[in-house]
Amino acid sequence: MAGQVEVSDALQQYVRDVSLRDDEVLRDLAAETAGMSALAAMVTMPEEGQLLGLLTSLVGARNVLELGTFTGYGALCMARALPSGGRLVTCDISERWTRIAQRYWERAGVADRIELRLDTATKVLDALLAEQGPDSFDLIFIDADKSGYLDYFERALNLVRPGGLIVLDNTLFFGRVVDPAAQDLDTLAIKKLNVALRDDDRVELSLIPMADGITLARKLAPDPQRSSPDGSSPEKGMRHA
Repeated sequence: MAGQVEVSDALQQYVRDVSLRDDEVLRDLAAETAGMSALAAMVTMPEEGQLLGLLTSLVGARNVLELGTFTGYGALCMARALPSGGRLVTCDISERWTRIAQRYWERAGVADRIELRLDTATKVLDALLAEQGPDSFDLIFIDADKSGYLDYFERALNLVRPGGLIVLDNTLFFGRVVDPAAQDLDTLAIKKLNVALRDDDRVELSLIPMADGITLARKLAPDPQRSSPDGSSPEKGMRHA
C-alpha cells in the first residue's frame, strides 16, 4: 500500500494546474496578502480555500461561522458557496487586516452575506450562543490564536448542529507537533487539542495532512449510550487516553 506522497514544489504546482479553480479576485487577494512579509504565512492556501467552499456546499450550509478572518480569503471562498439567503459570521481583532478583506468581499459581490465582528473569538462565540442558541450553525471554521483552540472547539461544538462540521486549521503547526524540542505554548496547545479530539466520541474525525494540517470534526447526534469515564453526560464528556 502506498504511503504519504512527499509534496515537492513541482507536485504542488501540478495539483494547482489540474484542480485549482481560483479567479482574478482570489489571486489578487492572495498576492496582496503574500506581500505582507512576516504575516504571509497566515494566508489560507488556495487549495484550502477551495476545500472550504466545497465543504460548505457538501454540508448544505446556510449559516457559517469563522474564527480568524485575517484578510478574508477563507471567508470569501465559503461565502461564495452559500445558497441564496445564506450567512457567514466572521470575527477578528484586527481592523487593519479586515479592511483588506472587506475590499475584496465587495469586489467579489459577497459582502452582503458576510457579517464581520471585531472582537475576540470567545466573546463572539458566547454572544452568538446567547443570540441564536445551540445547534444554530452548519459549519464552523477555527483559524484563530492557537492557545485558545481547545476552548473554541468546546464552544463551537455547542453552536454547531448535529451533523454539522467543525474545521480546524494548522493542526500540524509547521510540523512542530512531532518535534520534542518545540515547547512553545502554541505547539503544546495544538498537541493537546489533537489528543483530545482523537479521544472525543462526540465527533467523527479526520486530520488531513494538507497545507498546515486540517482537521474535520463532524458533530454526532447525542447518544444516550455514550458517556465519559467519569460518568458525566455525553454532551459534556470527552474521553481521555
